[in-house]
Amino acid sequence: MTYRAVETLKRVSAILAEDTRHTRKLLAHFGIQNDLIAYHDYNKERVTPSLIQRLVDGDDLAVVTDAGTPGISDPGFYILRAAIAEGIPIGVVPGANAILPALLLSGFPTDAFVFEGFLARKHGELERKLRSLEDERRTFVAFVPPHRLLKVLEAIDTALPVRQVAVVREITKIHEEVRRGTARELIAHFGAGRVRGEIVVLIRGRDK
Repeated sequence: MTYRAVETLKRVSAILAEDTRHTRKLLAHFGIQNDLIAYHDYNKERVTPSLIQRLVDGDDLAVVTDAGTPGISDPGFYILRAAIAEGIPIGVVPGANAILPALLLSGFPTDAFVFEGFLARKHGELERKLRSLEDERRTFVAFVPPHRLLKVLEAIDTALPVRQVAVVREITKIHEEVRRGTARELIAHFGAGRVRGEIVVLIRGRDK
């Protein structure tokens, strides 16, 4: 947390959090006692109109997320877009972000990359996406839930068996881990135990 982020959370009227239990721990650590409002994929459409009205009436609201940057593959994007549509000024307080650190830790080319967000859950869609990368020369970056990592690596092994892959886990946390190799080599490592944490998977682009 930066000094600016802490000061911002202290002065706003309320804080929107994906999981209030996680965020309450963070706020307690910094002595922040502002109102905390649950804001997630399951209630965003229902509660956003009333939150927008609060902003119109002059309140300042902050959006935080469980991990990473709010609004990146995250329900925070929904209210940001709604605020912009109403002409409400928004600001971004830079902080934790998984995409760029993962890109650097992978050791893959950084001059051009493509970010996918979370990969498709359906096997057919996932396979089509991976096969579309056969001629992709940019580094490919995506989020993968821990319980799906092995399935994604197996799909990469089928579609791009010789391409170099990196799995970056728990970025900036105590158990940060970086593994590089082919998908088959990474399956051998991560298949040996239970996979946990926030994960970014990167696929090196095709060589020129």
